[in-house]
Amino acid sequence: MTTRDARSAERSTVKGNGAGRVLPPAGPQRVLALAQLSNSVGDGAYYVTSALYFTHVVGLSAERVGLGLTVAWAIGSLVGVPLGRLADRRGPRGIAVLLALATATAVASFLLVRGFLPFVLAACVYASAQSGLGAARQALLASLIPAGARTGLLAHLQSTLNAGLAVGAGLGGLALHAGTRSAYLGVFALDAVSFLVCAGLLWRLPSVEPAWVDRPAGRVGRVGRVGRVGRVGRVGRVGRVGRVGRVGRVGRVGKSPRDGRSGRGSERGAAAGVLRDRPYVLVTFLNTVLLLRMPLLSLGIPLWITERTEAPVWLVSALFVLNTGAVMVFQVRMARGVTGLVTATRSIRRSGLVMLASCMVFALSSGVSPWIAGAVLVAGAVLQVVAEMQHSAGSWQLAFDLAPADRMGEYQGFFGTGVTVARTMGPLVLTALLVGWGTPGWLLLGGLMLGASYAMGPAARWAASRSPEQPGGAGQQEGTDRERSEGTRREGTQDLREGGAGRGTGGTRVRLASAGVAAAQGAEC
Repeated sequence: MTTRDARSAERSTVKGNGAGRVLPPAGPQRVLALAQLSNSVGDGAYYVTSALYFTHVVGLSAERVGLGLTVAWAIGSLVGVPLGRLADRRGPRGIAVLLALATATAVASFLLVRGFLPFVLAACVYASAQSGLGAARQALLASLIPAGARTGLLAHLQSTLNAGLAVGAGLGGLALHAGTRSAYLGVFALDAVSFLVCAGLLWRLPSVEPAWVDRPAGRVGRVGRVGRVGRVGRVGRVGRVGRVGRVGRVGRVGKSPRDGRSGRGSERGAAAGVLRDRPYVLVTFLNTVLLLRMPLLSLGIPLWITERTEAPVWLVSALFVLNTGAVMVFQVRMARGVTGLVTATRSIRRSGLVMLASCMVFALSSGVSPWIAGAVLVAGAVLQVVAEMQHSAGSWQLAFDLAPADRMGEYQGFFGTGVTVARTMGPLVLTALLVGWGTPGWLLLGGLMLGASYAMGPAARWAASRSPEQPGGAGQQEGTDRERSEGTRREGTQDLREGGAGRGTGGTRVRLASAGVAAAQGAEC
């Protein structure tokens, strides 16, 4: 296949995944969507019933339930990175299946919990498995789906997630209406079964080789570091070329030919982990600030409506349905224009502006009649869901594009901790700002979102400008190195066709050797 044919095929793949379809194309993309749908149905039922189950059926106090879940998700946020690194080293599909089974086991163990300590232990297993499962699935997606199609697929998965949560919430509502112990137990059994189905679907996906494998002289990525090329001798007489050193063996990190450096430096870098990559850490921090919007719909707005407005309480449910339905219908279309770092940061900047407008509109709902307050709240919710979809599309693109290909699970695990931190800190921040400060709190929240969205652009450019030797830098050079290697190979082919006329046989041999080295360097990235 020629380079032009390969690029045409890639464009067709991206277009086929695009965002216009209701369902992803058949194959791994659709299997991933079905796996997302299966466990999101169980999660939706779990979310609406778990608090009442632990307090009314298990008999724990609300304070103990809150403390146990906070501890569990804090541990889960710490465990996500090493579990993601494990997926890189052992293969994302197998680790994702095991973590889905672990989640099912943790949910099933809730059926047997009768005290605070067993509850905390089961919750820690549940939160850890969920965090690791998210990282492993992202690494699996990155291994199976071309880079240009990932954001479109993630938009499909987000729509699928919301659809599953809506169905699960409806089933959970039936259990709440029944109010019996058997109904609650049925919901938890449904959630456990949903993760068993998820594990089975993930197992159907193609096997993916580990991104990191152990070697005798160290640990390397999918393709080992290419050894240093020996010194090319000077070209003296025409037709004679100095000896070209051997290219180090691909897949081995030891002392490369004519290179005194060993693989110990890369081992130390891997041990330091993603925290050594300061640009990516900054991007993750800014994204965490933007994710403070997550508890807004489930906690901030309900408290605002009941404490600060005259709007009817049932509007809380209506706004939730509005948000879920909008994401289901429009998230895929909203992500269509996000194809790279530039469009991703632009989408996030727009989300900050829209989020500021949303906060200002929400603030206007205080001190007015119930019907006016209701209309203002609906307008604010529409702006909020638009900002949510814009931010989601941009953050997905950045999370993948700024992470090295051979450490995708580790980096996605770290990026995913932003969700856990936002869920943990968000309620405290939103309660203090919205309930405590009122209208100034809304304006401060909007300003915080706007500042983080505009800071994302410089942070992403800093991360994208890393050299290949820096953590994650090799992933950014992949496209450039590939283009250079292709251009060099084309030049070498052209020289062969010309038969070295006017250049001498030696000149042709030197150019071909350079083309081979460039190709090897492109493969390394």
